[in-house]
Amino acid sequence: MFMKFRIAVGDTIKAFHLMILVVSTLNLTARVPQMELKTFTADNQLFQYVGRIDFSNPARPRFWSPGVYIKAKFKGSVCELLVNDQELWGKNHNYIEIQIDNNKPFKIQTTGEENRLVVADKLSQGEHIITICKNTESNIGYLEFIGLRCAALLPLPPKPARKIEFIGNSITCGASSDLSDIPCGKGVWQDQHNAYLSYGPTVARKLYAQWVLSAVSGIGLIHSCCGLPITMPQVFDKIELRGDSLQWDFKRYQPDVVTICLGQNDGLQDSIKFCGAYVDFISRLRTFYPSAEFILLSSPMGDAKLTAMLKNYLAGITRKVKAKGDKKLSTYVYKKQYRNGCDSHPDLAEHKQIADELGSFIKKKMHW
Repeated sequence: MFMKFRIAVGDTIKAFHLMILVVSTLNLTARVPQMELKTFTADNQLFQYVGRIDFSNPARPRFWSPGVYIKAKFKGSVCELLVNDQELWGKNHNYIEIQIDNNKPFKIQTTGEENRLVVADKLSQGEHIITICKNTESNIGYLEFIGLRCAALLPLPPKPARKIEFIGNSITCGASSDLSDIPCGKGVWQDQHNAYLSYGPTVARKLYAQWVLSAVSGIGLIHSCCGLPITMPQVFDKIELRGDSLQWDFKRYQPDVVTICLGQNDGLQDSIKFCGAYVDFISRLRTFYPSAEFILLSSPMGDAKLTAMLKNYLAGITRKVKAKGDKKLSTYVYKKQYRNGCDSHPDLAEHKQIADELGSFIKKKMHW
């Protein structure tokens, strides 16, 4: 009986110590307030949207284009993203780039049709700004923004007054550029997409401007590659350029600068046919954007022959348009070829170099 008593007393002492530990922990937890997460739906006026977006259902804004982005200011240490993926062909999953405050951006991928993704964790309990950007292209499928879960949603500063639109092909999309996780030849095509870190958004952020990417891989001015049945002049007025569907309202975004980077997929072309189509395209663009500065770009991945052709043709196109009275037009030819990414595309380091080149030209041209 004496031994049994000793064991009982020992257990009692251990239980007492455990109770003290639990009470102490509860008291410590009580001193650190835990904010309850609330759901803020996509139709909340505190969200900022930029890009070609279908708002026919305000609670589920839908977008296809790479580079479409959403900003929000939230409070608390945790933030969750609620987003639907079209899951095109039953297997495609989009990549999304996330940036919190000025921290290094990172990419995440959807895993199904409905997604609840933790995009911020263990932050300070203060205020934070999140940028959510579609990294992948139209043919990977649409995304529907459902909302955010966080402690509180707060008003953002106004959007930058400056606006730029970047028209182009796979280069402008940021395709085949990001080798940080999956190398070339591995995974699936969209694994190397990164629109957020492509040259266009990088230029815009450097110049404190909004951006829109109107770009489709493989597309050309008069000839598209890889069996693509559309050209840019045919689909430019659509929300979903790749599928040539849903009319876009150009009043929603009037850029100060429009860059046009076409020609890589056209290849070597007859001057009359190519230049005539380019002049017609510029005339049509001018009906949408009466005040914008147009900048005609050579292809950053063009070889010597293509670059020489584009340099010659773009100069002639510029002279022709200016002779017709449109003076808000200029040309920029890249200083070298950029092709260290997959399939001879620019990689992310080269996109930064391209952005440095183009950004300096735009800054000087626009006196920004």
